[in-house]
Amino acid sequence: MKITILGCYAATPRTLTNPTSQVLEVRNRIFLIDCAEGTQVQLRKNKIRFSQINHIFISHLHGDHFYGLVGLISTFMLLNRQTDLHIYGPKGIKEIILLQLKYSNSYTGYSLFFHELESSESEIIFEDDKVLVRTIPLKHRIYTNGFLFEEKPKERKLDIAAVKKYNIDKCYYQIIKNGKDIVLDNGKTISNKELTFDPLPPKKYAYCSDTMYNEEMLPLIKNADAMYHEATFLETESDKALKTMHSTAKEAATIAKLAQVKQLILGHYSTRYESIEMFKTEAQSVFENTILADDGKIIELE
Repeated sequence: MKITILGCYAATPRTLTNPTSQVLEVRNRIFLIDCAEGTQVQLRKNKIRFSQINHIFISHLHGDHFYGLVGLISTFMLLNRQTDLHIYGPKGIKEIILLQLKYSNSYTGYSLFFHELESSESEIIFEDDKVLVRTIPLKHRIYTNGFLFEEKPKERKLDIAAVKKYNIDKCYYQIIKNGKDIVLDNGKTISNKELTFDPLPPKKYAYCSDTMYNEEMLPLIKNADAMYHEATFLETESDKALKTMHSTAKEAATIAKLAQVKQLILGHYSTRYESIEMFKTEAQSVFENTILADDGKIIELE
């Protein structure tokens, strides 16, 4: 898994920072998560091909998380896109986008599929043979979801030396990688464990967008390899966090600790602070393995 942070600051775009958007690459899939103003420029700066984006996940309908979406959709049209585009987001997103396209006479030449969300319970919203995505219900001023991206178990790795030892034909390799035992011509059964190595464990990435402190999400994100969690404020402004239904860095770290995630990634910083290093310092007092998101930063989940 590879995460490219396109923007991770709260509220308004600035000359040196951008509001929320990021790209997750997993098993040759490219997922765009949130799409604030400036996302197109950030995609180009980070050399991410527009044509690779087929699935966009929008956490909620505040401007600093989706005001760049209609522009990106229109650019896809100008680039003569033909591939279907799937958009997952709160109920109402279809009406908003289609109204903008209607009054700008900018209908797309490709198919747009809206998957509107309104459940307060976690649900699977995307699944193929390699990746599953489910919602993480959050608590914010409007209906909001985070997203949990889970790799499916990978096929087993061939032990070439063992396969050659038993003189097994190549036509059986895929069957072996799928976990099946092999019966030799003499009737002897060779167990799959003798012929393969365990694959790397599948990874989980939890994206927790705007939310107040919320322990209800813990069962969903437990043991995730990484969690991105908003940290709009420091504890000195905890009253503002409560009023606006955001989180402090310490609260984000507490969620990470309780969920036993392997790594915490902080983001969505208020620009009132002199340095984002203050967020890291506060979070690490609770959860040591904390890193800071920043525009253009690439995070590899090993």
